[in-house]
Amino acid sequence: MVRIALAQITSGADPSANLGLVEDYTRRAADAGASMVLFPEATMSRFGVPLKPIAEPLDGPWASGVRSIAERSDIVVVAGMFCPGDDGRVTNTLVAAGRGVDAHYHKIHLYDAFGFTESRTVAPGFDPVTITVDGVGVGLTTCYDIRFPELFVELANRGAQIVTVHASWGSGPGKLEQWTLLARARALDSTSVVVAVDQAYPGDEIAAVGPTGVGGSLVCSPTGDVVAAAGRDSQLLLVDVDLDPVEKARDTIAVLRNRAEFAQSGRAQSLG
Repeated sequence: MVRIALAQITSGADPSANLGLVEDYTRRAADAGASMVLFPEATMSRFGVPLKPIAEPLDGPWASGVRSIAERSDIVVVAGMFCPGDDGRVTNTLVAAGRGVDAHYHKIHLYDAFGFTESRTVAPGFDPVTITVDGVGVGLTTCYDIRFPELFVELANRGAQIVTVHASWGSGPGKLEQWTLLARARALDSTSVVVAVDQAYPGDEIAAVGPTGVGGSLVCSPTGDVVAAAGRDSQLLLVDVDLDPVEKARDTIAVLRNRAEFAQSGRAQSLG
């Protein structure tokens, strides 16, 4: 059993103020006995403002601030930020720190959909990332990644029992329902616990400028059941995640093993 806190916050355009939110919610999560606290994509700064001027390297003040907060509270913190890229764009990055963890993940699948073109200003990452929290493998993903089941399968094959999704989900008709459905589907695809944290809904005026969150953070079991869910407003959602069902699901549903057996048999090539 591992206690996880989902910090469903509303980021503003001031990285310093948003770091204050990280400190506040992290302290509350640690006081509640959580081993890990998850913050959304774009915690450093919301979308809808120029990202290049606020981007910082992973050894810059903002990421260093996250590491200090994690160390003081003795908890693993994962939060979304923006780093300078190599081609003039930025990277959409998760920084993970605390309890011996010091890792980062650059978002692989960029949100070029629903009229938004993230790739204009954001460069893609290429490498899946897992961390270990209290002996448990945890895979990291960001927002639009949730529409790509192969990433979740790869993370499970790399030892992840939990896969986190950090989002600033775009609003619109049916989008909250899609978010929930996709989280449940990815849990089934990977027979993993999916822990998906979104930005809270910021109000109609801010929501109009880009993907700034709809709320609805949730935890899904490896059989696709919703274990816990938030509304659309800011809140700290605490969930005790039972990992025993992961191995049971992987034995009874066995999609990971079946997929590997299928690939090794050569039948995958014959169907190509």
